[in-house]
Order: sequence, then C-alpha cells, then structure tokens
Amino acid sequence: MKVHFIAIGGSVMHQLAIALHKKGYFVTGSDDEIFEPATSNLKANGILPENFGWFPEKINKDIDAIILGMHAKNDNPELQKAKELGLKIYSFPEYIYQESINKLRVVVGGSHGKTTTTSMIMHVLKVLAKDFDYLVGAKLEGFSQSVNITDAPVIICEGDEYPASAIEKKPKFHFLFPHIAVITGIAWDHINVFPTFDFYLDQFNIFINKIEKGGVLIYNGTDPVLKKLVEEHPSSVKKIGYNIPEHTIINGKTNVVINNENGALSVFGNHNLLNLNAAYLVCKELKIETKDFLKAIANFTGASKRLELLAKNNHTNVYRDFAHAPSKVKATMEAVKQQFPNRKLIAVLELHTFSSLNENFMKEYNGAMDNADVAAVFFSKHALDLKRMPELPKNKVYDGFAKDGLTVINEKKDLEKWLAQQSYENANLLLMSSGNYDGTDIIAFANTITNNNH
Repeated sequence: MKVHFIAIGGSVMHQLAIALHKKGYFVTGSDDEIFEPATSNLKANGILPENFGWFPEKINKDIDAIILGMHAKNDNPELQKAKELGLKIYSFPEYIYQESINKLRVVVGGSHGKTTTTSMIMHVLKVLAKDFDYLVGAKLEGFSQSVNITDAPVIICEGDEYPASAIEKKPKFHFLFPHIAVITGIAWDHINVFPTFDFYLDQFNIFINKIEKGGVLIYNGTDPVLKKLVEEHPSSVKKIGYNIPEHTIINGKTNVVINNENGALSVFGNHNLLNLNAAYLVCKELKIETKDFLKAIANFTGASKRLELLAKNNHTNVYRDFAHAPSKVKATMEAVKQQFPNRKLIAVLELHTFSSLNENFMKEYNGAMDNADVAAVFFSKHALDLKRMPELPKNKVYDGFAKDGLTVINEKKDLEKWLAQQSYENANLLLMSSGNYDGTDIIAFANTITNNNH
C-alpha cells in the first residue's frame, strides 16, 4: 500500500503515518510546518518530509490513498492534484474505518471524559494482554503511540464530534460505525463549530444512527439531556445506562464496588467513577470478568493533563487538568473538593478556546468555580490576538462566573505574582487549561511550592 498524508505533522496524523509505516506501508507526506514532538517522531521513523511546503509533483496515480489532515485547506495544491487524478481521498476517521472494516469497533464519544474512558479500556486490555488496535487523543503511559493499526481483531477509538477535514465537515465520529458505542455526556461547547445547542445535540443523534445493527450503546444515565435523547431515539440497538458506582473515600483514597467485587483506585472524582463504569461495561461486552477489570484498573493513573498530579508534599497537591468547558471545570473542581474536603482549594482557569474567550458565552460559566475557596480566571491578550477576537472586558468575566472574590487576570506577570502570593498550607492547587498560561512554567512553580512548604 502506498499512502500519502497531506498535513502529516498533525498530532494524530503523524501518529497514524508512523503506525502505517510500522505495518509495512510505503508512507509519504507533506506539511508547511511541523512542530515537536511530531518532527522527532517522524524523523526517527524515516518519514519526515525533506522540505516544508506543498509539492503537487509528489502526487501520482501509484498512490492508493490520500489522507487529508485538518490543517490542509480546500485550495491545497496537493489536494487539487489528487482530485484531478481521481485518487481516493480520506479524512483521518474515514481512513481509520477502512483499516478496521473487519474488526470489532468500539467508539467512545461525548463532550467530556472520552479520552479518559478510552484510556481506561486500553489500559485494562493491555494489562490483560489482549490484542487490540487503538486511536486516542492523548499521550498515555505504557503506550509509545496514540494510534496503532495492526491486524488485531478489535479497535478502541476515541471519537470526537469536530469536523473530519477541510472537505469533510461532518464530525469525525460519524465515520467510525461502532459495534459498541459509548456516550459519556453532552455539554454544548465550541460555539464557533456548533452555533446552537440543538445543532450540537443532533450530531449525537446521528452518531447513534451509525451504530451497527445489533450493536450496543452504553450511555451516562446521570446526564438528563443525554438520557432523554437516548430514550427517545428510535434505534433498536441494545441501550445500557450507567451511573456512579458504589464507592468509599478514606484518607484521600477511593475504593469502588462493582458486581460485589471490591477494587482500590489511583484516580478519583465522580466524573472518573462514571468514566470507569463506562469502561467496565465496554470490557464486560468484550467478555472481561469484573475481578480482572478491577485488578487491571487499580494502577491506572489517568491520561496526560487529566487531573494529572504535578507535585505534592504532606499537605499540598498540585494538579493540572485539561478542563476548559463549563461542565468540565465544574466536575474537576468537585472531584478535588470531594477527595480532600478538609483542604483549601485554590483554582486557576485559563480561558483559551474560541468559546471561552467569547463574551457571549461567558454566562455559561455561571457557578462553574463555586467549589473553589480561592479562584482566579486568566486569559492572555496574546490568545485573543492569535484568534483574531475582540477584547474581552474583565467585568464580563466577573459577571459570567458570578463568583464572589474571583480574581480576573490578563497579564502573565500578574498571574505569576498572584500564584506566588497564595498560602499553600493544607491546600490543593488546581490549574485548568487547554493552553499554557501564556508560557508560564507551571511545573517549575508546582515543584517550588511543594518543596518550600514541607
């Protein structure tokens, strides 16, 4: 097989390129810019393009498949040449489906928790030495890649609802056709892609329609919007609702009970318990026993940037989390507060996405940070400029969050000063962002406060 990637440098695109190269395919690709870690990863596998840019002369009739990345635009010269030659052109998810037509397909969708749920399933299957392929949107401990394509009989996919490519605007998870589907919850976000809630909701209705005949839908029964959608959907697939499993929290450690079997966990929080229950039900469909699941999941520590413990001492933990949408922010804060009810919670949220920096979306954050004892919201002028968005007035942020004592910061130096001024005695610091706080070195700061406050 000869496969060419247009925009090979993308975070998942380059991982698929490496996976196919390892499978023995002849892989080529182009991009106008490639950043780390993609540069080093592609170079190590001998498939880094010699020069940056688009080269239509690379496109010829010998190519079996063109895989088009999100970064490539409609007028891309390589794409135009591929169309002229009548080559097969796939978006990333369309190609994943081509590689998994004969596999049992598990697809995890939802507004939040899909990366963690996918990661949990992968972790259990790996610990139990099961043969499987996968696609996940984060770097996971124990997995050298985030995409793997072999001749395994099963594939576990994280399926997101965002557009597949420049020429295929439908959501990625509409192209994966699961036998076992999971929906972890529905919370409207990314208003630049989904202008109305009803339009967003409809993408999940379509996803349910894509489940293979005789398939299974596992869904979060604690989400009233999702529960209503599933119950009213005419699909004849087997529908299994899940909720928070029975559990106890003793000295900051969570123990869970499923099917009369007990297990200690390394993760915590109601949202993770929900993710775990979804993962369990998938594994049950894959014929894995409860006791084996609980034994395997015990040392799962989470996906990168999902309640990731950066540093700690006897009285302070510092966590980093990818949370940015209102529902994610609220769930993450509740988790830390429930796990450590006697510790002060200091929370910082960076507004970094199009939605979160949009003045009209701000009201969606009402109450999201209420669990914090000390709270700050940070956004950088640099992020607004990059996204070509208008200025975001601080008073609109205050009004939207409606949190007493909230500090709103829009300069990096002021954020660093604010963090340094806090007292971390018997406290947890929770840093939430899909960005990088305008370049602030939060790992160094986490180590500083935990080393200085033994």
